[in-house]
Amino acid sequence: MRRYAFDWVDAFTDRAFGGNGCAVVHDGAALDDATCTDFVKETSLVECTFTGPSDVADVRVRYFLASGEIPFAGHPTIATVAALRARGIATGDHLTLETGAGVVAITIEGDLIEMTQRAPEFGVMPGRAVVAGAIGLPVDAILGEPQVVSTGLPFCVTVLRDHAALRAARLDPEAMPTFKAACGVAMDAVLEPFLVTLEGATGTGDTFSRLLMLPPLPAEDPFTGSATGATAAYLWHHGLMEHAGYTAEQGHWMGRPGQARVTRIGTPDSISGVKVAGRGYVLMQGDVILPDSAEI
Repeated sequence: MRRYAFDWVDAFTDRAFGGNGCAVVHDGAALDDATCTDFVKETSLVECTFTGPSDVADVRVRYFLASGEIPFAGHPTIATVAALRARGIATGDHLTLETGAGVVAITIEGDLIEMTQRAPEFGVMPGRAVVAGAIGLPVDAILGEPQVVSTGLPFCVTVLRDHAALRAARLDPEAMPTFKAACGVAMDAVLEPFLVTLEGATGTGDTFSRLLMLPPLPAEDPFTGSATGATAAYLWHHGLMEHAGYTAEQGHWMGRPGQARVTRIGTPDSISGVKVAGRGYVLMQGDVILPDSAEI
């Protein structure tokens, strides 16, 4: 057994119990996959991170869901940097993270943590009817064509006509095999519809979103930073967002309001990156005792 320091951070918020929680296990990047996924299950959080030394960046970060490792995630990135700062590991206003999606550059302005997500990859369009079936809505509730987009992690960006449609959406497990096949991925791949409306949850927001998920993940994600970057790229690319910078909101109906500042790098026709910025609130600090690989 070994003792690891950890921080529990609420990301994309400046207060306790807002945004999306993430437990950051310091110096845990060498832990085996089973221990990492079991730790995520123990916390009941959507994702947790495990940090370690890097040869190509300031810090290596591994991202885990309860179902396994993923290359990158947004709110855990904000949480990880907030945790590193709280412990004095990260100082100054710039930082780089080695992730499974490449090296992510971080800029810090006061308590605002900004990550630069990579240039978007625009994938398949599975069709409005397929996506509507997956989320239990009529086809006319969807504006435009949903599309798989990634700025580090893929999501099927789906624009809904209003808040009523957003509130009514329900993920249909029986329709997900058809949805994932239309998206060109296996059933066990991490890929869900990311639902967005062009109206904020509050007067300061420009968009309001939801991410619904299937077990073993929680039913809904409070704030999804990676999907926020992918969605921004989609909105700019398809001419649905005129501003090069805007405020994205998520989680308000869950009682966990979160907010991000999103900024485009490049032009709508040639997006070279997406900056997503938010705050992190360190809620808990302590130690966790985890088994070595040989002890499992």
